[in-house]
Amino acid sequence: MKAYRYITGPDDAEFCRRITRLLNEGWELAGQPTLTYDANKQRVICGQTVLKEISGLEYSEDIDLNSI
Repeated sequence: MKAYRYITGPDDAEFCRRITRLLNEGWELAGQPTLTYDANKQRVICGQTVLKEISGLEYSEDIDLNSI
């Protein structure tokens, strides 16, 4: 099964730590990051798609992608 996640958050060190943790858990970057500006909070929001190939697991609506 191929799993997909789109991670978003403020463009800060914590966002980088989240992506780094996912990379070290076997997730791979997919495509370029996206950036947008939140005028209400006056900060940049970053988004990054990550994918992970998981053998021995079949897709189900019940899969918690945060626990993979």
